[in-house]
Amino acid sequence: MFYGITDLGTFVVGTIFIILLPGPNSLYVMSVASRWGVKAGYQAACGVFIGDAILMLLSAGGAASLLKAMPALFMAIKYAGAAYLAWVGFNLLRSALATWRGQDGPARAMEVADARRPLRSALLISLMNPKAILFFVSFFIQFVDPAYEHPGLSFLLLGAIVQLCSAAYLSLLIFGGAYLAQQFRRRRRLAAAGTGAVGGLFLGFGAKLASATLG
Repeated sequence: MFYGITDLGTFVVGTIFIILLPGPNSLYVMSVASRWGVKAGYQAACGVFIGDAILMLLSAGGAASLLKAMPALFMAIKYAGAAYLAWVGFNLLRSALATWRGQDGPARAMEVADARRPLRSALLISLMNPKAILFFVSFFIQFVDPAYEHPGLSFLLLGAIVQLCSAAYLSLLIFGGAYLAQQFRRRRRLAAAGTGAVGGLFLGFGAKLASATLG
């Protein structure tokens, strides 16, 4: 046992598999890097790191129990998150349509507006998912010894491992996105198709979150 962590190896393997699953956080970071470069990609990644850290702190502080005890609060946060994901997807689709039609002015205006706030957007995407709070509790609790006298330290170490794995994965996505940006600059309609596909996925993420339950 390592500082109250019962099975560190299994936790690391499970964390890696979970992080590799496609979701709005990683997809947004990659799309930002592909459209505006490595610097903007890391700004978005910082938003994800901050959001996940806040969710882990809320989980350790009992927010999961509050959400279960107050279904109305869960529903409010859930629908707000779904609406935000849908709004991001809609804006991406608008930008893709303008690019496809060769309307560089509207597309550029939308991109400039979005490029100013990748950290804030990524933070909101990360935070507005109440299911994430419930997930962190249900996943972390399996690897913390209830008899350990400092469970807060165990949660802190587990959270640090999640953040390190996430940083490594998002870095790969950022540099992969930067490579895609080079290809997109030479192929306008390919860029439009890629942006549109990401927009469609965000609409799907929003619909999935809207249908999520506490169970």
